[in-house]
Amino acid sequence: MKRALFLLIGLCIAWSGYAQKKNFSYTFYGQVRGDLFYNSRANSETVDGLFYLYPKDKRFDAAGEDLNASPNGSFYVLYSRLGVDVQGPDLGTAKTTVKLEADFRGSGSTYALFRIRHAYINLDWGKSDVTIGQTWHPLFGEVTPQVLNLNVGAPFQPFNRSPLIRYRYENNGWQLAAAAVWQLQYLSAGPNGKSEEYIKNGCVPEIYAGVNYKKGAWLVGGGVEMVSLKPRTQAQMNKQTFKVSERITTFSPEVHAKYQSGDWMVAAKTILAANLTQCSMLGGYAVTSVNPSTGEQKYTPFRHSSSWLNITYGKKWQPGIYLGYLKNLGTTRDIHGDIYGVGVGYTDSNNVDQLVSASAQLTYNLPHWRIGAEYTCASAYFGAMGTDGKVRETHAVTNHRILGVVMFLF
Repeated sequence: MKRALFLLIGLCIAWSGYAQKKNFSYTFYGQVRGDLFYNSRANSETVDGLFYLYPKDKRFDAAGEDLNASPNGSFYVLYSRLGVDVQGPDLGTAKTTVKLEADFRGSGSTYALFRIRHAYINLDWGKSDVTIGQTWHPLFGEVTPQVLNLNVGAPFQPFNRSPLIRYRYENNGWQLAAAAVWQLQYLSAGPNGKSEEYIKNGCVPEIYAGVNYKKGAWLVGGGVEMVSLKPRTQAQMNKQTFKVSERITTFSPEVHAKYQSGDWMVAAKTILAANLTQCSMLGGYAVTSVNPSTGEQKYTPFRHSSSWLNITYGKKWQPGIYLGYLKNLGTTRDIHGDIYGVGVGYTDSNNVDQLVSASAQLTYNLPHWRIGAEYTCASAYFGAMGTDGKVRETHAVTNHRILGVVMFLF
């Protein structure tokens, strides 16, 4: 692994020296980051706890003890990263830039391996530009929380980097954007778990359209996301296999606002999410009916209202707070079959009615250095799900998370 890394850096340096003669310029950057964390109980999470979502429900043993009420913690440097920004020769009247960035996140249970974070080309004509490649999902957007946790506010804030083609147009403070988005590392849930096959078989990318308005210290805007999936292409019925044509299409609107002036930064976002599991959010869809002859199914999406507020103050010393709230609003039609998703299901311990989270952080910023600590108190309300997808008879489970971060940026 070290040999491969040194070889990559050497090739980049050699390439840089050659390319400079061909009207290219390069800016290398990166960070070494260490995350030390502690949780008071088990949680729904990824990357062995680095990407934190919400506390798990109580799970009792034979003696009535809660198996999930056990503290845990660790220290990782997996989100250290290395990147390069490239300025290339103009293409007609368009300025060309490229970004290539990787970290050591790996995939699945294979960590400490290179993973692409960003890899895209941008063509900029001044008032308009086109981006082709992998970068932040449009729902992540320009208004994001300034927090220390690597989830950047998820599951209240959409978190996703995906391959896309995006067009933006700016004039007099207005910005219009449209994007077609595919899936690679962040995937939709379905009959076979999280998989790329549902959008791949559907032959329709995610579609996003949005608008922003910037004036002075203010940025306000909104957008809508469409996701169209084919959960299955074949079904089993009466011990026979049938080709089926299934599809579920959902729309998720969002609005956001940000004020930044002097030492103050205030930002907020709210989204009515329908089947946005690929964005590290809760949700999914359920079966409403089954064709008795072929086994073909029809589906209904879960709807979740998700909102957050973030306030920070200062430059060198920067305290901040982050508040998040999520509510399961149920399905658009009654459920009469299987459920696919995150935070939804027939088992009470999978059914999240509400999530409430509050964080306080203090960061000390120096040139090339960032040192901070963050405390998060998060409660999940679990209960029984009705045929309308809503959760009732709930009880709360709370996790206390303490995080310490040290970063050296270069």
